[in-house]
Amino acid sequence: MPLLLDLAPLRENVPYRRLYAGFTLSNVGSQLAVVAIGLQVYELTRSTAAVGIVGLCALVPLVVMGLYGGTLVDHFDRRVVGLVAQGVAFATSILCATQAWLGNTEVWVLYLLVALWNGAFAVASPARSSIYPRILRREQLPAANALSVFAMNASMTVGPLLAGVLVDWGGFKAAYTTDAVITTAALWGLASLPSLPPEPPQDGAARTRPGLRSVLDGFAFLGTRPNVRMTFVADIAAMLLAQPRVLFPAAGAVIFGGGAKTVGALSAAAAVGGIGAMFFSGRLGHVRRQGLAIMVAVVGWGFSIAGFGAAMLAAGGVVSRGTALWLGLVAMAVAGGSDSVSAVFRTTILQSATPDHLRGRLQGVFIVVVAGGPRLGELAGGFLSTGVGEAWTAVIGGLACVGAIVVLSRLQPGFLRYDVRHPTP
Repeated sequence: MPLLLDLAPLRENVPYRRLYAGFTLSNVGSQLAVVAIGLQVYELTRSTAAVGIVGLCALVPLVVMGLYGGTLVDHFDRRVVGLVAQGVAFATSILCATQAWLGNTEVWVLYLLVALWNGAFAVASPARSSIYPRILRREQLPAANALSVFAMNASMTVGPLLAGVLVDWGGFKAAYTTDAVITTAALWGLASLPSLPPEPPQDGAARTRPGLRSVLDGFAFLGTRPNVRMTFVADIAAMLLAQPRVLFPAAGAVIFGGGAKTVGALSAAAAVGGIGAMFFSGRLGHVRRQGLAIMVAVVGWGFSIAGFGAAMLAAGGVVSRGTALWLGLVAMAVAGGSDSVSAVFRTTILQSATPDHLRGRLQGVFIVVVAGGPRLGELAGGFLSTGVGEAWTAVIGGLACVGAIVVLSRLQPGFLRYDVRHPTP
C-alpha cells in the first residue's frame, strides 16, 4: 500500500494530466493576483477596511454564480462551460494588468475586477470538478482530489511569495502580467479535452432549464440525501465555529510579536501542513469509511484550533513568546493537514454519490459553502474576540467544533458507515 502521494492519475490519464497541470499553474497566478490586489487597494487607500471590502466583492458573485453556474454545468457541455468561464477569468487578468500599466488610481476599478474574476471562478470550478468523474475511474478519485488539494496548498504558498517578489521588483504591472501569462495554462488544459455533455437523468425525468428551478432541484436532492448533505454540514461546523484567520493580525502584532512576518507565517503554516498531509496521502485511496474519516479530520481541525488558542494563552506567561509562536505554528500546520484530508474525502463523496446530471449544481453549492463559511466564521470570531479575547475565541471555537461533530455523528450515524464500495447518497 503506497504511503506517498498517489501519482497514478497523472501517469495513466493524459487528459487529466493536462487539466491538472493547467489549473495548478493558473492557481499560482490566482493567489499571486489576490495578494497583489490587496496590496494595491491598500496603497491607494491606506485603509484596512477598504482591503476588507475586497472580500465582500468576491463573496457576492461567488454565491450567485456558484449556484447559477452549477446549473450551466449540468445543462451544457462541461468543456465549453469551463472554457468560457476560464476565458472570462483570463480577460479579467488582462484587464488587471492593463489598469496597472495605465496607472489606475481608482479603487472601484479593482473592486469590479475582483467581482468579475470571482464570478468566473464560481463557474469554472464546478465545471472542472464535474469533469474529473467523467475522465477518471471512481477508484482514482481520492488520489485525484489529494493531488488537487496538494496543488492548492502549494499555490497558496508559492503564489503569495511570488507576488511579494514581483511587486518589489517590477511593481503591480509585473505581478498582474505574470498572472495573465500563467492563466493561459488553464485554457490549454480545458481545450485539450474531448466534448463532455452531461449525462441524462437516471430516472428518465425531463431536464429542467438553467435557472432558479434548476437550483432548487439541487437543494431538493440535498434534502433527501443525508450522506452528501453531511459533507456540507461538517465543513460548515468547522469553518463557522473555528475559523482562525481573523485572529492572525492580533496574534502577530500583540500576542506572539513579530508583526506582519508572524501573520504571514501563521497563514503559511496551514498551507504547509496541507502540503505535508497530501505528500503522505497515498493510503487515502484505500480508506473505505470515508464519512468516518471526514469526522475524524474535522475533530482534528477543532482540537488544533483550540491548541492554537492555548499557545496564545501561554505566550509570555507559561512559556516565552518565541516558544509559544512555534507551538501555534505547529497547531496551525496540523489544522491545515486535517482540513486537507477532510477536503479530499468530502469532494470524493460528492463526486461519487451524486448523479452526473446533478454534479454541477452540487459543486456550485460546494463553492458557496467553501467561500461563505470561512467569511461568516471570521465575522463570528471577530465579534466573539471583542468579549473574550483572541486566545479564548480560538479555544472556545475549536472545542465547539469538536462538540458539534460529536452531536452530528449521533444524529447521522449512517454517515459514519458510508462505504466507498457502495456510495449511497
